Amino acid sequence: MRIIECTQGGEDWHKARSGCITASMFATARKKVGELDERQQKFVSLRLSGIPEKDAAYAAGYKALPKSDIITRALDGEKIGDWSDASKNYAFRLAIERISGEPLDEGFETWSMRRGRDLEPDARMEHEALTGLFVKRAGFVTTDDGIFGASADGLIGEDGGSEYKCFLAPDKLRAILLESDVSDVIEQAQGCMWLCGRKWWHVGLYCPALASAGRQFTLVEVSRDDTFIESMERDLVDFAVLVDQYEAALRRNEA
Repeated sequence: MRIIECTQGGEDWHKARSGCITASMFATARKKVGELDERQQKFVSLRLSGIPEKDAAYAAGYKALPKSDIITRALDGEKIGDWSDASKNYAFRLAIERISGEPLDEGFETWSMRRGRDLEPDARMEHEALTGLFVKRAGFVTTDDGIFGASADGLIGEDGGSEYKCFLAPDKLRAILLESDVSDVIEQAQGCMWLCGRKWWHVGLYCPALASAGRQFTLVEVSRDDTFIESMERDLVDFAVLVDQYEAALRRNEA
């Protein structure tokens, strides 16, 4: 990995991120439509490996032979699924940024983004006070080729790191505060561990509104999941090809 020393939200940070597939967008980059669901995929995989229909259906959890056009097409070797519109739009934006070398949004910052940046130092201090750990600011981290990157909020020792969220939406707050559910940011956390070579990541929710109840900082530790990371990496490599295709299409008129 390469660590680019910069201030998150600053000019150097925006430039470093231009054209780079970033961890905060890994979930969007992976999103597809029209794919086989888990049972369908298992049935198709078993059938393609030579397992008889009835045995494959039973093993996949079906009570009867599944009948679906998408399963038939998959068994016939047709390509199933496509990138979502959100994924395609993100890939197209990255292609433009690669050509221009500048962020397409010219570094535009929403109110929630600015709030998160402004509160990050306080969140980091709460984290350090709660755990006794020293959190080192990381700026922006990329793969050696610069294709994938992450704005790691902090690196901890040799094995850990941190990501701070300052959500205001009740559904996101409830999920983390009451259920320790960080599924909304799991790609980002696992992506940071992948890029930084770490074994665990602390997701910290900072909510000053709950200071009077002593709940202003909630910490959830996420352990590295290599199976998840391998699947995510495959999807992201495929997505990088889509970005390449869009960039090539935009450059066709170059002399």
